[in-house]
Amino acid sequence: MLLEQHIEELFREMNATYDRVERREIEAELELACAELEVIMAEQEGVIDAEPPF
Repeated sequence: MLLEQHIEELFREMNATYDRVERREIEAELELACAELEVIMAEQEGVIDAEPPF
């Protein structure tokens, strides 16, 4: 599954749940997935260097 598809699926799950605990868990996973996508996009655009500093 592509990361973008995973993010879309998380949005659907989050909007479909009524349980607050489950919703918070999905929100946390969604936040991590979005951050990962941002890093990947920044690496591809050359905005950041993914190599370790040492």
